[in-house]
Amino acid sequence: MRGIMSKPELQFIDQKSEFLENAWYVVSQSSQIGHQLKSIKLLGDNLLFYRNSENEVVALEDACPHRKLPLSMGKLVGDVVQCGYHGLTFNADGHCINAPTQDKVPSNAVVRSYPTFEKYKLIWIWTGDPAQADPSKILELDNYDDPNWGLTDGGMLECQCHYLYLLDNLLDPSHVAWVHKSSFASVGTEDVPLIIEDTPSGVLVSRWIKDIEPPPYYADMLPFNGKVDRLQHYEASMPSIAINMGTYVPAGLGGDNANLPKDAYRMRSYHFITPIDAHSSRYHWFQHYNTNIHDEVVRQKLNEGALNAFEEDRIVLEAVDLGMNQKKSPNLDLQLDIGSKKFRKKLNALIKTERADASC
Repeated sequence: MRGIMSKPELQFIDQKSEFLENAWYVVSQSSQIGHQLKSIKLLGDNLLFYRNSENEVVALEDACPHRKLPLSMGKLVGDVVQCGYHGLTFNADGHCINAPTQDKVPSNAVVRSYPTFEKYKLIWIWTGDPAQADPSKILELDNYDDPNWGLTDGGMLECQCHYLYLLDNLLDPSHVAWVHKSSFASVGTEDVPLIIEDTPSGVLVSRWIKDIEPPPYYADMLPFNGKVDRLQHYEASMPSIAINMGTYVPAGLGGDNANLPKDAYRMRSYHFITPIDAHSSRYHWFQHYNTNIHDEVVRQKLNEGALNAFEEDRIVLEAVDLGMNQKKSPNLDLQLDIGSKKFRKKLNALIKTERADASC
């Protein structure tokens, strides 16, 4: 899988400002939205979030229709939002229910409201046509409620880069050989061939690396000693969710069609990327694992190790975004980019279809 790719169909698709709107995106961890007004920018729009008296999450356009003062500069009065300029008051559906300076409420005094849903201790928002906002479209995560699996707290980073660079990175098992030398790197991560597959919702890039020493991050967590066979499973689903699965078994027991032993170590890292705008993103994650699930030290170590690795990614990807936007010469593509190119091509087709349908 070494070499340079120059075929035109594999070139990066320019998506500097367009996002898929008919989709669920993660806003924040559930604990981060309370009974106070909070402004968060997503997909280029400033949005207002709060919980009502029923503890439901409300999402509104963060701009009063009068002079566009952010409603987040107003106040929450019970379950409604009062603008801090002239007191126009809006309910959870975005309709103005009180206009103190007017004889009657203007019929066009409305702000956009957005469907929300809570799942996996995360708040999700549907940014497109509300009639299509079906929570069953949120990606199902295997074993999330299984008591035999451990769960880390996860976290959130803001990255000053286009969200697709984050997805590129999460479809690239090879970068760990250089970016994560102290954690995820191992022999073979730089050159063992990749298997690239289309999935119903995106793309999967994977490979088994056999008969190696375990990488530093996992070395003392495995339930067995000695060399290992390692599966790297890097999968992305529309529009911007990635699942990285690591599986470790004693050397000689791994493989695509192998019957893996019961003591196989399995780690699943879930990544939820939400565009802020064309050059910045919100990156939420948490991890699932099947060994030492009640050991708090292990749980903390996993979470802290992941955060350190994602900080390493952030530094690189922010520099990539800057470099790509200031480039004075063409960039080139490598064979390791094929998975991310496939994903971008699929996503671009969905965006084009969505735009075409909207214009009809």
